[in-house]
Amino acid sequence: MHFGERYAAPGGVQNNMNDVQTTGRGMRVRRPPPPFRKVKVRRFVSSTPRLVRVTLTGSDLAGFAVDQPAASVRLLIPSPGTSQLVIPTWNGNEFLFPDGRRPTIRTFTPRRFDPETLELDLEIVIHEGGAVSGWVERVAGGEPAAISGPGRGYTIDRAAPSFLLAGDESALPAMSQLLESLPATTPVQMHVEIAHPDARLELPDHPRAQVNWCDLPPEAPPGEALTASVQAAALDPGGRVWAAGEAAAMHRIRRHLFGERALPRAGATVRGYWKHARRESSTKSTE
Repeated sequence: MHFGERYAAPGGVQNNMNDVQTTGRGMRVRRPPPPFRKVKVRRFVSSTPRLVRVTLTGSDLAGFAVDQPAASVRLLIPSPGTSQLVIPTWNGNEFLFPDGRRPTIRTFTPRRFDPETLELDLEIVIHEGGAVSGWVERVAGGEPAAISGPGRGYTIDRAAPSFLLAGDESALPAMSQLLESLPATTPVQMHVEIAHPDARLELPDHPRAQVNWCDLPPEAPPGEALTASVQAAALDPGGRVWAAGEAAAMHRIRRHLFGERALPRAGATVRGYWKHARRESSTKSTE
């Protein structure tokens, strides 16, 4: 999957064991996700040269609500080469069109929702080759799309003595939400990996937060700087960790926290948002 567009199972559904059910015949199927709500693009605003805030709106957003930070929504956009939006059908395992093709669905953080204006903001990292990145660069406003969700977010333990948040650029929207939601009196470490200096942006204010921007060397694999930063970080007993980013890097961070640090499983939430494929000397991500 391309950078900035969350890693998902076929059809755009994130792998989550809580979404899996077993039928009476022993077949494993996923629970039906929330139905799609039709929306249109209202505007685009560049937060940084690499991050674009897309505002969606539509009457179908009535009743939409986001109760937890770092939640997710699935964004459906028209298939490449067409401006027509076709809503796919859930077959018990994935979304498909009537002809068997898979739709273009990606998962993002619902950064802001205004129930009065029915506006939903998504923040998208622009990256060469990304399906939604290309869509953002092509459309001008008024184009159709649809969203499904929200999926579950992060439950904050307000009694925790400290928090460590770690992520790459794809996790910045979720990390910003968490920073807005964490108790103002609780210390927060933030470790953010960026592939280019212009990816830095002004984060929400938190009186006890310390931010470490981790610059990724040009030839280094995604997550290398972030993993090293987390490995060097001090963790308080009972502190909580939230991390998200490139899937392989999250696997290394998860192994470090649970294996080398012996952190209790309940003490950390680690999520793979996207996948990086290595093909010889290429550093381009693939879907």
